[in-house]
Amino acid sequence: MSYDVQAVRARFPALRSGTAHFDGPGGTQTPEPVVAAIGEAMRRPLSNRGSTLPGEVNADEIVRDFRQAMADLLGADPGGIVFGRSATQLTYDVARTLAGTWKAGDEVVVSRLDHDANIRPWVQAAERVGAVVRWADFDPATGELPPEAVGARITGRTRLVAVTGASNLIGTRPDIPAVARLAREAGALSYVDGVHLTAHRAVDLERLGADFLVCSPYKFFGPHHGVLAARPELLGTLHPDKLAPSTDAVPERFELGTLPYELMAGTRAAVDFIAGLGTDADTAHRRGGRRERLVSAYAAIESHESALRESVEKGVRDLGGVTVHSRAAERTPTLLLTFEGRDATDAYRALARSGVHAPAGAFYALEASRHLGLGESGGLRVGLSAYNDAEDVARLLTGLKDFLG
Repeated sequence: MSYDVQAVRARFPALRSGTAHFDGPGGTQTPEPVVAAIGEAMRRPLSNRGSTLPGEVNADEIVRDFRQAMADLLGADPGGIVFGRSATQLTYDVARTLAGTWKAGDEVVVSRLDHDANIRPWVQAAERVGAVVRWADFDPATGELPPEAVGARITGRTRLVAVTGASNLIGTRPDIPAVARLAREAGALSYVDGVHLTAHRAVDLERLGADFLVCSPYKFFGPHHGVLAARPELLGTLHPDKLAPSTDAVPERFELGTLPYELMAGTRAAVDFIAGLGTDADTAHRRGGRRERLVSAYAAIESHESALRESVEKGVRDLGGVTVHSRAAERTPTLLLTFEGRDATDAYRALARSGVHAPAGAFYALEASRHLGLGESGGLRVGLSAYNDAEDVARLLTGLKDFLG
């Protein structure tokens, strides 16, 4: 599958600095079309949404385009796309709202594989109402979280199952359709943290079978904010706190205050940018439109990133003295490394001196880091993105070789 990574890289002004970026799991760099879309939205008239004056019409059009773009990206209904300040904020909002229907003795299931943003909101919401938290453990030797491990924690009292679509620490991609099916069969809702997954794989909410999925556009070339996707009819059953004059329409009832239209315009541009990366984008466009182009693009991105990941893995094996904790059969191009007798933070600093950005830490996946036996320190995270190339990988491996001496 052909993929012109140099043409992709040319669209990212930040890459001209010369830094080799392996920090994509924490946030990708931004392509020119996204920067331009944000600027264009702010140059044109803008006001509160309406249908009369230019500023009102522009704002309304931006919101509609944003919801449709994210619906195309996630295989969702645009009427179920909610804007939020961050994925963490959206999850807290949903947790507080759902917990209003829970009672003492109800249960929620969380996973130790997850980012804390898909753990702590549920734990704290459960504690407030006297609900029981049940933990699903992944296998630290393989990095796998099999559906049975989650299913074993689900009972007839389970109200919600929270699980990651992909681990931001070690890349593991659990079988979400199987987990969602187990939750549904028990009469529970499922909530998927798709922040890391959405950067690397085409997401289809209906195929996943999840009730809720949250993601963050700044992990896939967009601006900093969060997005929640759910069925509009499910959102219609939830009643979050809101101001009295605010609309009760879905999805607006979940969006507090005036929306940042420029960020929504940037996110629409990010989705369009991804849609243009597919190898058969023109054919897909003729066949059906943006959703088809996105599926094609993600296939090309995944092939490119997987090849680079294999190069990194081979190079690291040849170095010796390095433990790779990313071992699951299905995983994103994200590797967590630790070093025999050496601190991962020292590796990060050594790489930084050679213009390679691969950060160290637990990256808010605190439970996962502890379960791996790494405490709160974690390791060195090497996260590949669509704009990384073979030269970046060579610089990374040379930097690690020099660090290990």
